[in-house]
Amino acid sequence: MRHVLSALVQNVPGVLSHVSGMLASRGYNIDSLAVGETEKPELSRMTFVVVGDDQVLDQVRKQLEKLVTVVDVEDISSQDYVERDLMLLRVKAGRGSTRSEIRELVDTFRGKVVDVGADEIMVEISGRENKIEAFIDLMRPYGITQLVRTGRIALVRGGQSPQA
Repeated sequence: MRHVLSALVQNVPGVLSHVSGMLASRGYNIDSLAVGETEKPELSRMTFVVVGDDQVLDQVRKQLEKLVTVVDVEDISSQDYVERDLMLLRVKAGRGSTRSEIRELVDTFRGKVVDVGADEIMVEISGRENKIEAFIDLMRPYGITQLVRTGRIALVRGGQSPQA
């Protein structure tokens, strides 16, 4: 089972290394990881996905909560939440019908063409993981030349109090 965890951490050098090193040293694989400053400059939010049963989730939470730089850990996958992933993709797109087909697919997926070259275009897509994966699958036949993703970010929906 995939669990989405959100950890508020002190915004100091080395926290990412400390957290990821601790998880790796205990044999936990991080499936996705995104880190960024919060509304409070002294705090950052780490959103990561770990795969495992409830026992694995419990152990990961306990290990994270032991770290001095970790302020709070929340399993948001057990709540009603909104998640997003951002992707930039460069795909072969010569002039003519191929380029038009790709632009139609980008529009269908509510994406944006953010750069156009002579033989390639760069596309930005955001959304749930399955939307991103579906778009990648549709682009493969055209020839993906480069792809980068942010990893998942997530927040509990409004009206719910955060649970630690």
